[in-house]
Amino acid sequence: MNDLLSSVPPLIITVAPNGARKTREDHPALPITPEQLAEEALLCKQAGASMIHLHVRDDAHRHSLDVGRYRAATDAIRACCGENLIIQATTEAVGQYTASEQMTVVRELQPQAASLAIRELVQEGDMGEATEFFHELAHLNIMPHYILYSEEDLQWFQTLVEQGVIPEKNIFLLFVLGRYSAGQVSSPQDLLPFLTSLNMQVPWSVCAFGPMEHAAASAAVAMGGHVRVGFENNMRLKNGQLADRNSDLVRQIADVSAAVGRPIATADQLQAIVRAG
Repeated sequence: MNDLLSSVPPLIITVAPNGARKTREDHPALPITPEQLAEEALLCKQAGASMIHLHVRDDAHRHSLDVGRYRAATDAIRACCGENLIIQATTEAVGQYTASEQMTVVRELQPQAASLAIRELVQEGDMGEATEFFHELAHLNIMPHYILYSEEDLQWFQTLVEQGVIPEKNIFLLFVLGRYSAGQVSSPQDLLPFLTSLNMQVPWSVCAFGPMEHAAASAAVAMGGHVRVGFENNMRLKNGQLADRNSDLVRQIADVSAAVGRPIATADQLQAIVRAG
């Protein structure tokens, strides 16, 4: 048993504390401002998170990819958390941004890490811009987190790697479970098609929606995967009660990891796991 556990990498817990659409009407503790994000980041780091999936908002609290706002939030988080938390910038379009605009914000910001929705960034029939962008990320040592919404997305991603559109370096996958089910409700079974189609030895993680989020995340922990939790996808604890803070959701997963004897990854270990993959 000890030999088996030693072959499983430490658990990477990413927290997604706000997302692009939710507001303080959804939860009074949803972090919006740089100061609120920094406070939430520190609590989540203390609970076990090694990476924060960062969304920023404009003055009306709408989704934004503004580089200046990203820098303000990043500076606040870094001042609060030091270097012991990876800051991942989202490139999510939310129906507002083109693929070129999404790529531009990463080039200008040059974050430690960036989440990248393959179906938003890669245009079939004209992959030149995406190919250049993905290889530039590798050159800049920006850690990508590739978002995949379905088994078909994963199969296409693997084809893009085979074609050289996406480099075979620093691959870290995020499987979004139940994205297109009624009411965005996930279950642990939603993970199975992804694992059946995965033909690469790379680190992967999951995020899930609804009352079965914790069960789905726990299944990923037990199967050697990694986890993203937070108010972006779910605001309730495993018992159905509304969580007070994002850190409560992080702590629940840290408890699962402890129960199965799997250590929690630090920020340095997160980067080593992704580079090794």
